[in-house]
Amino acid sequence: MWPSPPGALRVQPLPRESTASYLTRLAATYQLTVDQLLDGLHIAATGTFAAPPATDIHLSAEATRRLSAFTRIPPAHLNRALPRQPPPASIGMAHAALARWQPLQPAVQPLAACTACTAHRSPHKAVPAWIHPAPDLPRAIICTRHQQASSDPRHPAPLNIHPLPELTRTRPGARHRATTASLSWASTITTRWYDHHQHLHARWHTRLNRLTDANPHIPQGPASPALTCRNLITYPETLTLAAALDRLPPHPLTRAQQTAFLHHLAGRLQLPRFAPADHDLLWQRLHAR
Repeated sequence: MWPSPPGALRVQPLPRESTASYLTRLAATYQLTVDQLLDGLHIAATGTFAAPPATDIHLSAEATRRLSAFTRIPPAHLNRALPRQPPPASIGMAHAALARWQPLQPAVQPLAACTACTAHRSPHKAVPAWIHPAPDLPRAIICTRHQQASSDPRHPAPLNIHPLPELTRTRPGARHRATTASLSWASTITTRWYDHHQHLHARWHTRLNRLTDANPHIPQGPASPALTCRNLITYPETLTLAAALDRLPPHPLTRAQQTAFLHHLAGRLQLPRFAPADHDLLWQRLHAR
């Protein structure tokens, strides 16, 4: 039995939304639980359900076809919008309509989506959505239009970033995104700087205070905002450093070239002087040729 006539209400997935999040919003629109929705679509689910972002759900091809028919959204569009949808091989080749709940580790859990963008895609009922960050950017989600951002799945709602306009000014265009390797190095380096109060501590401390003042709802424990907001706090400098690392030549740098690189990086980071210690991770990157 269908929960309601197919397509009676259009619920569009957000880009990179987790499948569990989308099914939760879809079910809530019809005043159903996710289990009731799947049962109505004759999709057999296994595993233990937990609300997003703690779990995601994998659908077999037949289950995806039934979801597509009900929502009137082509399967190709669902596959593009729901990046975690491809199922494991055990159900991926099944001809039956199967679904499997899968717990997610905190490091790969989706983040809270912009509430304004979610409401636009959820008619009649605003339900929180959870989306995966872009793989070629720091682990954060920033909505430049509505000035909201997320950086940790422990935040139940996105954060207001109006007091931090630098977070939206530094978003790269498609042509200028850093390579995966440079972004990984940059994220590791800025995380070390942040944790050890190096180089940009005063700037980041001010940024953290502004963010927490604008968002009194940030959970205070067990992890403090200093930890859960770290990716947002360091976001502009991480992108700046990644872009600089991408311009390094494939051969080892001479001492003069190293000095020139640090001088250039200081200007990009808006620092009057930049002299990392010998044990700084940045030196490891400069010598990892």
